[in-house]
Amino acid sequence: MTFEALGLRKEVLQSIKELGYLEPTPIQEQAIPHLLQEESDFVGLAQTGTGKTAAFGLPLLSRIEPGQLFPTAVIICPTRELCLQISNDLKIFGKYLNASVVSVYGGVDIKKQITDIKKGVDIIVATPGRLMDLMNRKVIKLNEIEFVVLDEADEMLNMGFKEDIDDILKYTPVTKSVWLFSATMPKEVANIAANYMSDPLEISIGHKNQGNENIHHIYYLVYEKDRYPALKRLIDFNPDIYGLIFCRTKNETANVAQKLSRDGYNAEPLHGDLSQAMRDMVMSRFRSKEVQLLVATDVAARGIDVDSISHVIHYNLPDDIENYTHRSGRTARAGKKGESLCLLTQKELFKVKGIERQIRMDFTKGVIPNAQEICQVQLKKLVEKVTSTSIREKEIQPFLPDMFSHFQELTKEEVIKLFVSAEFNRFIEYYERAGDLNASERAEKGMSSKADRFGERGKGERRRDENKTRFFVNLGKRDGLNVGGLLRVVCDATGLKSGNVGRIDIMASFSFFDTDNEHVDKVLKKLNGAQFEGHTINVEVSAGGKGGGSSAPRRSGGDRKFGGGDRKFGGGERRSAAGNRKPGSKEFNKKRR
Repeated sequence: MTFEALGLRKEVLQSIKELGYLEPTPIQEQAIPHLLQEESDFVGLAQTGTGKTAAFGLPLLSRIEPGQLFPTAVIICPTRELCLQISNDLKIFGKYLNASVVSVYGGVDIKKQITDIKKGVDIIVATPGRLMDLMNRKVIKLNEIEFVVLDEADEMLNMGFKEDIDDILKYTPVTKSVWLFSATMPKEVANIAANYMSDPLEISIGHKNQGNENIHHIYYLVYEKDRYPALKRLIDFNPDIYGLIFCRTKNETANVAQKLSRDGYNAEPLHGDLSQAMRDMVMSRFRSKEVQLLVATDVAARGIDVDSISHVIHYNLPDDIENYTHRSGRTARAGKKGESLCLLTQKELFKVKGIERQIRMDFTKGVIPNAQEICQVQLKKLVEKVTSTSIREKEIQPFLPDMFSHFQELTKEEVIKLFVSAEFNRFIEYYERAGDLNASERAEKGMSSKADRFGERGKGERRRDENKTRFFVNLGKRDGLNVGGLLRVVCDATGLKSGNVGRIDIMASFSFFDTDNEHVDKVLKKLNGAQFEGHTINVEVSAGGKGGGSSAPRRSGGDRKFGGGDRKFGGGERRSAAGNRKPGSKEFNKKRR
């Protein structure tokens, strides 16, 4: 099928033709005809990199009438980077239309955005927070909106934007069409469809939550102390790598990037502590391939859209299975192939089964390469580079006689040996001392049988993060609290950003969350006494102290997690944060009152 057969307006088709697009992707082929003709709601599920922006952008541009008094469409997305990408794509798709597209997002001067909106706008592309801000200032009115597009809906909910999305949709007319696009379909996304959409057509490319079939998923079993040396070997074994390295925390991201740079690799960090200007600069250098390796946190990397990423390396696995899907989806975009490489310790091996069930794909067990394998790959790369080098005969000629004189006593074989040794002695010397980094097969089998037996992590197996502190909160599901609500109230009360908040577990009557150790005093001072829907919040440092482990019963109410009935990585049976006061006991209930 061609784009012409889909029924797009001629101005849009002209732009597509100039871009060189010949055939629509599966999500585009199925979504565009429906969105062009039907006044109905729509849910499109497809992996990152499959062309979802064009799937909603092309029919949207074909249906709007530019120059109206109020905006016709609003597109809501989770991050500044994605907001800019969508608005730029729409401007390219609609270059032959007189349609105005304005992007609004945080981190920049709001006054310029207000000025742009007041000039007139047909399509607004916005992040939830900035859109709410402009609505509260009466700059944007959505009462005439005909189309609402929720792009990367699962990521927005993961980032705690549920309340903002609820508020935004309340101000839109009931006659609007809602188009929801997502890579995964957790229950929170399904709830949005149920609450704000009327009998939507749902199109799923592959199974719900299924991973991209062009991605090869590989895990490597290593010891914790060897995680960084193993990372370097994977990079050395893939000399053409252009990739993303994901870490759990900002501190770890900065440390790994610093170590790689110190060891001679072309790497830069991307995390929430960087200024917006610095993040923009790093992303610009990465897109232009001035930076070969981008070391990032999940939050900072959301919205990255670079087609040619060859590898995604998980220095640590994420807590949420949807984050793994989004991480790995940064490679193998636009029909290309890619690799998703995971570094695991023996205690983390059970997590692979949870991911496999969710993405409906199998992992391959990889082996960290040894010195000989790495040197062979690097030598082949060097030979390919040398043999493909163009010779500038005229410029080099004056230097050749002197160069030849240095080699005239040597045979061809001796010259090649010297040539190879000059480049590879550093590899050979380093890796001769490094040894085997693969964890023992015996230990792996023992852990595998344990995972099979229990279906999730056993008691006390999760190593605690010494850089984080875990807090107990006196509210839970029964009080209407959810992950997004807790994240929002913590950020509002303390001034922390969402990236400063780590793992969150919502129980029936109480909750837990992690922050970096440096924020302990601020959390205790600012959050105690804060209000959540008429409830007063009491917070204290958990009995466990350090973050990373759960002080809650194993199958806590946290959503979107690996393994078990709640798809959670699991947590051992432990005492509650109230010490010996177990939930339900008189002492515990007295404490809550």
